[in-house]
Amino acid sequence: QKGVGTEEPLVDAEGFPRADIDLYQVRTARHNIACLQNDHKALMKQVEEALHQLHAREKEKHAKDEAEALAEAMSQSQSLPQAFAKVNTVTPESPASISGLQVDDEIVEFGSVNVHNFQNLQNIATVVQHSEGRPLSVTVIRNGKTVHLGLTPKRWAGKGLLG
Repeated sequence: QKGVGTEEPLVDAEGFPRADIDLYQVRTARHNIACLQNDHKALMKQVEEALHQLHAREKEKHAKDEAEALAEAMSQSQSLPQAFAKVNTVTPESPASISGLQVDDEIVEFGSVNVHNFQNLQNIATVVQHSEGRPLSVTVIRNGKTVHLGLTPKRWAGKGLLG
């Protein structure tokens, strides 16, 4: 009030205390404001330190989670079975297409044929001929995951029993 804030002089041009203001009230108000500002600074410093600690813990947690996810992905990729063939083409509307077989699927097991007893594609042809009209269990690796399919070799409009 009367143009006196926290910075204005409390004395007149001659150096005497101003008579138009209550000096005690102004000094008390200035003191209270300074104390509140100091308290605010200390509190803001505590908040800043707590935020730094919070973010540091979150960063450590995120790094730990990423490391665990990477380790899990590595263990999963190592635990995937070994494929012996890869699907190059699948004819639309064929038995292979209907069963869900897709291009780039890596075949791990085709009926009784697996990586341990596979010698050439004739092994698969033999299994297909002996299983015409009966479902075969086919296991493939698709996008890094093992997928199980049921494939029934049969005659259809196209070439072969699978397509």
